[in-house]
Amino acid sequence: MSQRILVIEDDAPIADFIHRGLAYEGYAVEVVADGEAGLAAVRDRPPDLVVLDVMLPGLDGFAVCQRLRAGNAVPILMLTARDAVSDRVTGLDSGADDYLTKPFAFEELLARIRALLRRTRPTTGEPPLRFADLAMDLAARQVWRGSRPVEFTAREFDLLALFMRHPGQVLTRDVIYQAVWGFDFDGESNLVEVYVRYLRHKLEAEGEPRLIQTVRGVGYVLRVAGSATT
Repeated sequence: MSQRILVIEDDAPIADFIHRGLAYEGYAVEVVADGEAGLAAVRDRPPDLVVLDVMLPGLDGFAVCQRLRAGNAVPILMLTARDAVSDRVTGLDSGADDYLTKPFAFEELLARIRALLRRTRPTTGEPPLRFADLAMDLAARQVWRGSRPVEFTAREFDLLALFMRHPGQVLTRDVIYQAVWGFDFDGESNLVEVYVRYLRHKLEAEGEPRLIQTVRGVGYVLRVAGSATT
């Protein structure tokens, strides 16, 4: 069965360009022109990925992204004419998994869509990961803190998986950017800090001890507080 992509874009020529290109690549594509219609489409016909424009009539893309993230882990790729670092971070901080500025080459859009879909594909051949009272099932993309299930977005899951695969190892911001987002970010971006805050908020929701520790001036490490770094 073809993977389903929802395109939320009010610029008809761009929407048609994306629709035709993705359909040619074998995806099942639905296009809507405003945020409310996009939210309804995700609810009624859940897609495998959402391509979301920022500048939409009525409810803008940032607001749509935030509403989707309130109860949905579908991968979101944001499109916008804005290219300032602050705008990119705002989009990602809203819950987007990736961000592409207009104008863009269709080949780059396609590559980013494939990368996001690969991240949500079940992982086989790798056993569950465990650290302290934290457990991660890579195939099912599920996480537990003790007996409590914890829900993550696709990008949050990828970041936690990076820490789980390298317990006790200090990971720099540059290493995290490359491993989780697949490209280098501007040095002034606080994207890693934002996503680490998301993980901590969810992992410590019931007062559990912190597992993702800050190593000042270097990065972050998954370890029990007070233990030595390896």
